[in-house]
Amino acid sequence: MRTELFDFDLPAELIAQHPVAPRDAARLLVVGERACEDRLMRDLPAELEPGDLLVLNDTRVIPARLVGQRGEATVEVTLHQPVAAAADGAGAGPGNVRLACWQGFARPARRLRVGDRLQFGPELAAEVLAKGEGGEVTLAFALAEAALLERLEAVGQMPLPPYIKRPPGGDPRDRQDYQTMFAERAGAVAAPTAALHFTAPLMSALAERGVKHAFLTLHVGAGTFLPVKAPDTAEHRMHGERFELGPETVAAIERTRAAGRRVVAVGTTVLRTLESAAAAAGRLVPAAGETRLFITPGFRFRVVAC
Repeated sequence: MRTELFDFDLPAELIAQHPVAPRDAARLLVVGERACEDRLMRDLPAELEPGDLLVLNDTRVIPARLVGQRGEATVEVTLHQPVAAAADGAGAGPGNVRLACWQGFARPARRLRVGDRLQFGPELAAEVLAKGEGGEVTLAFALAEAALLERLEAVGQMPLPPYIKRPPGGDPRDRQDYQTMFAERAGAVAAPTAALHFTAPLMSALAERGVKHAFLTLHVGAGTFLPVKAPDTAEHRMHGERFELGPETVAAIERTRAAGRRVVAVGTTVLRTLESAAAAAGRLVPAAGETRLFITPGFRFRVVAC
């Protein structure tokens, strides 16, 4: 399908730079068979039936945007996923301690060379192990994985979409605003945005309605910020994202479907995880791995109802 068919005009002044408060006051578009209706997120319980199951993403966004120096030059890197250390021993620390290696998108990337040292503050440095296409780099940090995540909490910034503007240094409010209430498992570098609009009162109202919920994990990668440049959707290359679907959630989904109720994926991250797991095995089973699924018109859904 031609990607130009998805083009539309969005005036800059209509792009919210901060979320509405409370979160469940966000607008909700209800798409019916014959018409669409504007509602609010807090109206969601009325659109669902007792016994329906919401499936949510419990990933936690890490402050993965780093600003540092290569000599006198300023470099910005947005990490997007950890990778295994190089086979030649790069990424191995004293006493064979495995150091953290991550892929990320660097800006500007064209002047970076393999072997360059990047300094992100006095206690965080990395070496460029490899360069890829589209500004992608592989970095080896002088820290083990757990220590790196601690340092990111201290010096990193929340990675936001390019249409959300921030002053140098970011906005402290983003640490809270760009995290869902379900955030539990650290690893995403972008929020699963559909779940940002849930609140404790809304979850209580859903429970009173008899709507159940379950969790899975997909760590959203920085590839979600990249534009689709291919003229046809069939030519677009999706970046891989790590997911984990546990047996408890699979069992909840099977019970829901057996009872004739709906399985509702909260956002595309949940949808892609469920459909990727089902496609790999021919039926929904517990799974963990990486998905590059790109859902376009004509896709055959196996888990959720459309």
